[in-house]
Amino acid sequence: MACGGFACSRTALCVLNIIYVLVSLFMIAVAAWGKWFGLVTSFKVMVAVIAVGFFLFIVAIVGLCGALKHHQVLLFFYMIILLLVFIVQFSVSWACLTISKEQQNLLLEIGWNKSESMQRDLEYSLDCCGFYQVNVNGTCEAACFKELTCEPCSVIIQAYADDALRFVGGISLFFSFTEILGVWLAYRFRNQRDVRQNPGAFV
Repeated sequence: MACGGFACSRTALCVLNIIYVLVSLFMIAVAAWGKWFGLVTSFKVMVAVIAVGFFLFIVAIVGLCGALKHHQVLLFFYMIILLLVFIVQFSVSWACLTISKEQQNLLLEIGWNKSESMQRDLEYSLDCCGFYQVNVNGTCEAACFKELTCEPCSVIIQAYADDALRFVGGISLFFSFTEILGVWLAYRFRNQRDVRQNPGAFV
């Protein structure tokens, strides 16, 4: 059958959703692995990553079931959810790619002040203390704190922030276009008929 036919559309939609399932399971596994081995001490960060992975898993299962059964209602809701996710993800990726240095610094400081557990994670992993200055009378998770050779974390974080935002924005932009592909495939597949099973049925 030609690539634009019923079988090809269903196969393409199934493959796309299987990829989404694998990505979601990878996200959940990485979050759990990071928490288990102590790489991430923030429970909120772990829960947020697992929640996103679980949401993607549910959406992928809905799309997979809709594709296998040619279920009109499941495919409709799959299209709507993917379209909403695309709008949010495209907006976030565009913001990551166009954010200025001043905005980066402001957002980094806000994020730093929001969570003490994240501060401890960053101090330990980046070997730095404090955000703008090192408080020698305070506490710090970094190994350099005992020798009083630590740099402020803002210096190190800002050095990597631009590259990280560009990377995240690029990956997010790429995946947002796969979501548009999923919407298009689901829309096309909903309006096709399976000639092999029921030649007289029109959708």
